Amino acid sequence: MRAMRVIILSLCLALVAGTPARALTLLRDADIEYALSELARPIFAAAGLSPTNTKVLLVDDTSLNAFVADNAHILIHSGLLMKLETARSVQAVLAHEAAHIANGHISRRAANMRSARTAAGLGLILSGLAATQSAEAGLGLAVGTQSSVLRNFLAHTRAEEAAADQSAVRYMIRAGIDPMGAVEVMQIFRGQEALTISRQDPYMLTHPLSRDRLRTLEGLANAYGRDIPKDPTAEYWFQRAKGKLTAFERNPGWTLKRAGESATPDIRHMREAVAHHRRADLGRAIQSIDAALAQRPNDPFLLDLKGQILLESRRAPQAIAAYAQAARFAPKSALILGGLGRAQLASGDTGSALATLERAYARDSQDPRLLRDLSVAYAQTGQNGLASAATAERYAIQGRLKDAAIHAERALQLLPRGSPAWRRAEDVAVAARTAARR
Repeated sequence: MRAMRVIILSLCLALVAGTPARALTLLRDADIEYALSELARPIFAAAGLSPTNTKVLLVDDTSLNAFVADNAHILIHSGLLMKLETARSVQAVLAHEAAHIANGHISRRAANMRSARTAAGLGLILSGLAATQSAEAGLGLAVGTQSSVLRNFLAHTRAEEAAADQSAVRYMIRAGIDPMGAVEVMQIFRGQEALTISRQDPYMLTHPLSRDRLRTLEGLANAYGRDIPKDPTAEYWFQRAKGKLTAFERNPGWTLKRAGESATPDIRHMREAVAHHRRADLGRAIQSIDAALAQRPNDPFLLDLKGQILLESRRAPQAIAAYAQAARFAPKSALILGGLGRAQLASGDTGSALATLERAYARDSQDPRLLRDLSVAYAQTGQNGLASAATAERYAIQGRLKDAAIHAERALQLLPRGSPAWRRAEDVAVAARTAARR
């Protein structure tokens, strides 16, 4: 059983195109997202993008791809992250996608589409979300749309690709990153043009490759990247993100055989902890995560993982202690706060859970798992109007508009008119009625 805590967010071009949804999943993990943000931060700064407002999210897909969904979200497939070998290659992917944002490619394309809001006016990606639950993954949010519709929206022209390549190299040089990483990425896809479309990786379908592009990148990299050393901090976070991802995605036996090849002892112990947890060996999992914490005792993400292991092993009181310590070191992490609130709820401490979950909601209002926990906490404290509002938002994010409308109408009857929760419920109700008329 996969133990990785995931939140699966949806890209509802179905709301725009009127087509049925096909689910893709986004893996939401505080550790991996932090690592990706560290890799992206110098790139975004060089591109003139806000590192705070531009997020990198991980798609649970073994194929090789990365794309920009809107001006605030870059998505990279887990398969591509696991395929790449260096931090600079990941940063090259991020620089290329950041260039599409900075050069206005996404904005121009979106402006030509029919305007659409999400079911609850909650837009994350292209102003649209849908979700589905995954018994195997714990919770999933679906990125849903017909693959052909999504591909057509994301497809770039060769001119856009050439412009993005040149901008990406400038960003990398400005950030002190060797642009040879861009060549490494392109070499992965070399020869794919000769394959039939059905056999090409999705990256090729949205990012047309040519020999000229590769030659240009090689020339730029050779001219500007020879004297740029590797950044050990970037390499660490890349190896950590890749190590944790593979520990959850690969067979536990595979992980345990290769854990000794990890870049640092803490990454090795973290990977071993995940593998033992997936084998339901709590004793060894805790022993391994504690060994990782001995290397980095104040690391909030290792503490978050320890809390997850304990909570999923039905050790709620111990999980609370781990999550609480993690939250002290990372008080702004909605995912860590959500874990703490979930553990408090599981232990029966509804009052503390509600306060924690509300703090998490203030930082991330688009997490269906958080909304589910929040609605339970509201119901257990007798706040039925707020419980209905949270449930309406959750169903709206999941694309279940009929169910969302029922709970939204109930919330409108129970909540003070004009209150923040009442207005959110009204957004859901209006969006549901609009969708029903289409």
